[in-house]
Formats: sequence, structure tokens, C-alpha cells
Amino acid sequence: MTSYCIGIDTGGTYTDAVLLDMHSGTVVAAHKERTTHHDLSLGVGKALAGLLRQSVQPHQVVRMSVSTTLATNAVIEGRGARVGLFVLGYVRHFKLPVVANIFLKGGHSITGEEEQPLDLETLIDTLPGLAKEVDSYAVCGAMSIVNPTHELVAQEAIRMIDPDKPVFCSHLVSGHPGMQERAATASLHAKLLPLMQDFLASIQRSMLGVGLQCPVTIICGNGQGEALERIADQAAVTMASGPAATARFGASGHTGTALVVDVGGTTTDVCLIRDGQPQLNKEGCVIGQWRTHVEAVDMYTAGAGGDSHLVCLPDGRLQLKPYRVQPLAMTPGLPDPHTWLHSGMDERMAVPVDGLAAEVVAADPILRYLHDHGPSVPSRIAAHTGIGGIVLEKRLERLMFLQQLVLVGFTPTDALHVLGQLDFGNALNSRSGATVLARELGCTVEAFCQQVVAETETAIETILLTYLGRTVWGGDQATPFLNRRDNEFFSLAFNLKLPLVGIGAAARCFLPGVAKRLGTTVSFPLYCEVGNAVGAALIGQGERL
Repeated sequence: MTSYCIGIDTGGTYTDAVLLDMHSGTVVAAHKERTTHHDLSLGVGKALAGLLRQSVQPHQVVRMSVSTTLATNAVIEGRGARVGLFVLGYVRHFKLPVVANIFLKGGHSITGEEEQPLDLETLIDTLPGLAKEVDSYAVCGAMSIVNPTHELVAQEAIRMIDPDKPVFCSHLVSGHPGMQERAATASLHAKLLPLMQDFLASIQRSMLGVGLQCPVTIICGNGQGEALERIADQAAVTMASGPAATARFGASGHTGTALVVDVGGTTTDVCLIRDGQPQLNKEGCVIGQWRTHVEAVDMYTAGAGGDSHLVCLPDGRLQLKPYRVQPLAMTPGLPDPHTWLHSGMDERMAVPVDGLAAEVVAADPILRYLHDHGPSVPSRIAAHTGIGGIVLEKRLERLMFLQQLVLVGFTPTDALHVLGQLDFGNALNSRSGATVLARELGCTVEAFCQQVVAETETAIETILLTYLGRTVWGGDQATPFLNRRDNEFFSLAFNLKLPLVGIGAAARCFLPGVAKRLGTTVSFPLYCEVGNAVGAALIGQGERL
């Protein structure tokens, strides 16, 4: 009897699934569904059901392997749990993805001796007020990798005062020196924990729904698989889960040197394949602007994809934002874009998620307004609720994190629908939005959408050049030059010596233009649209980076 491995990849836009024949290693079926952020199990369940409908019985599936870019996307977009960070024995300021960064006396020397006593009194005095503002905690002490005593004392004090929230100590998530990187790693663990717990629970619910009982492997950023039961409290190791699957798939069909480029809905990921093998960064991966101590594929990830928010600035320029919005084409029941879409920064529509409990709606003034008046733009919400400015933005982000609303806007996906290059959503919504923005910019709808595609290609090109600059010169010194080589004083052209390998649903739409601009070629392997799911399945059946 033939046995199979299922590969699943849950991204910011799509959940992809493939069925891999364990004997031959070939893909025998593939299925793609929209990611259902308000309940991840719905999208995963539909993807699994789509595979099993193809004459495969649940008992024939002996393993399921899962990768995800949800953690990566959350870091790039600034989403996730609200984290309170306590830094012990270190006073130099550093920027981290936390809502509160509290510096306390304490810490140890390089030999493990106490530098100064832990300021436990200030920590205890701070906690009652902080507890109202955060969802989890991180603690990072000077040289805690040698002597973790102060971190452990702080952890116990936090648990006594705020017992229901998780606390992550840096010495448990990283054994490397480097205070800032260790603090970032602990903070990201704390930030991503609720998201990953929800995701893992959704996997289990989805499997029950279709009768699957096989073991589940979660792909980590280093390209290794970890049992689902062991990964729940190690959220940060999945930060580069999707990129690791990308790298495995890209390397599976390319024996030379190439750039593997995964263009998703939320981000673009790029990594280098040398002699058919992706490179690992054992010191720690960089996600967005955060350098960590999480071992992972040496990949660069930045916010630019098919669902990036496209903003028309008042001066007529187009700007691609580094965060995802739901495309007009993918939003049923959307108010006519002619009534709310316009040039400027306020071009998003807040849409509540269907099926919210009455008590949830009643407890939040924004949800109450949306329930009573329907989807609305932020400026209108501010005028009627009295919540405006940065406070409103944070509240909207919070409601998105809680999966209680989505923000809708014009995206490259909409432009592709108008140009006839995509056809899986409501193209009429996309055309209506493009008509509004094109009229305000004084151009045709088609010309406007071509500009959107060109702007997206430029953003992807910038990501590739940033990665190559870091790879060749070891930092960001060359990045400004590479990305401004065409300016009012001079224009430089060069040919990239590496071919591109395209992965992702949007890759065929954007990468040919990027390759032409860089003077190279691009290829699209079979099943590249679901490449991450294939990569996850390959790792799940025993292949490693």
C-alpha cells in the first residue's frame, strides 16, 4: 500500500498543501486555500480536505510536515503579543519589539560573579502597572549565559505578581553572548508565543476534522523538523520556518549557485544556494530589523508582496507599505470603493470578522461602531469614537492580532486582477478601486495598475540587492548605493551573475520584470506556486539542509 506525507505551509495570504509519495518522492496532488486568520483551522482544514478528496485515505498518510511564515510576518508587520522586557545590568539603550523596556541594576561579570545586586524592589513596584499593558514578559541579564541567577529570581517575582502570563529568560533561549541579540531572541519568543500556540492548536483541530492521526513535524528555521508536542513553547525557532522550506524546495531542483526568491502575499524572502545547498547562519537569523540568536537559513526577509498596501501619496507618487492588507478582490460585501478610497494615507477599510460574540463587540468601542454602522475607514471611526492618532492605530493593530477585524486596501494583487494576470477573486472590486485612484492621478486604469506592478518589482529588486550587499560586503554599507544607482546625476547598469529561482503564487507575475532589470534569468520549478509546502514535505520525510 502506498504511503504519503502531507506538506502544509500556512502563509499570510495562502495555506498550501501537497501530497508527497513517500516511495518515489514525487508530488501527486496539490491544493491552495486562502489563509483564514480569524480561525486558522478553517483554511488548513479546507486544504487538507482538498488533498484527501483525491482518492487518498487518511490512514495512508503516515506523516504531516508543517511550515509557516506567520511568525515571520508578525515580526515584519509589528504584530504579536505585547511584551514587557526587563534588562538587568545593562544601561545602553537598544530598540526592540516591546511595548516597555525597563532597565534594572543587577547582572553578572564574564566570570559569573555578581556585578551588583538585583534591584528587586523596583521590579516589584513596576509590575502592577505593567501587567495591564502587556501579554507576556522577557528577561535578559548581563552574562546570564554564565550565571542565570538574577534572571531566575526576576522570573519568579514576575510569576508571583502576574501568574497567568508567560515569562522568557534569555539564557534559556540563547547560549550566545551579545546582549541585544539575546534580548531580541527572548522578546520575540514572548511576542510570538500566543500566535504559535493558536497555530498549533489549529493544526490539531484541522487533523481531527478530516480524520488524520499521523505524527506532525513542525519545520524550524534551521531546516530541521521538531515534533509538534515539543515546539509549543519555542515560538521563535519557527521565525524562519517558511524560509527554510523555501530553501529546501529551491535547492531540490538546482545543483548550482542561484538566488531563491519567494514572493508571498506579505513578504519576499531571498536566500543563496551554493552548489545546490542553502547556507545556514549559525550565529542567528535577521528578520526585518531584528538580529537574533535563532539558528536559521541565511535568508533575508522584508515586507513586500502581493498583498502589501499600495498608497497613493498626495504628490502623485506610489508607495508600497511593508505591511499586509486584505485585497479589495478578496473582500466580499465591501462598500463601493468610490465611497471611501482616495489618495492620501487613510485608504484602508476596517471590516469586522463575521461571527463575533455579542459580548466581544459590546466590550470594544471600535467594534461597537463597526457593528452599528458597517465597515469604515479609520478617520470616520476616529470622528465617532473619539479614538484617534497613534492610539487608534494601536487599537486597530490589537483587534487584528485578536482576529476580530481585518483592514482592507488596494494591493498589487488587485492591480494584477485588473490587468488580467490573476483571476481568483472579485476583479470588479479591484477595477473599481483602480478607477478611483487612477482618476485622481490623472491616468488610465491600465497605466495605473502597470505603475503598481513596477513599484512592486522595484521593492522586490531592493530586497534582492540589500541581501546581496550584505552577503558580499558584510553589512549595509553598499545598500544605499545599490538602490540609488539610477539618479539625477548618473545611471549605472550591471548584470547579476546569478539566476533567480522563483517560488510563490505571485512570483510569476513579478520576477520576470525583476530579472530583466537585473540582467539575469528566472526559472519557475514545477509546483513553485506551492513550493514551501513541497519543501516542508521533503524535510518531513527525512531530507535536511
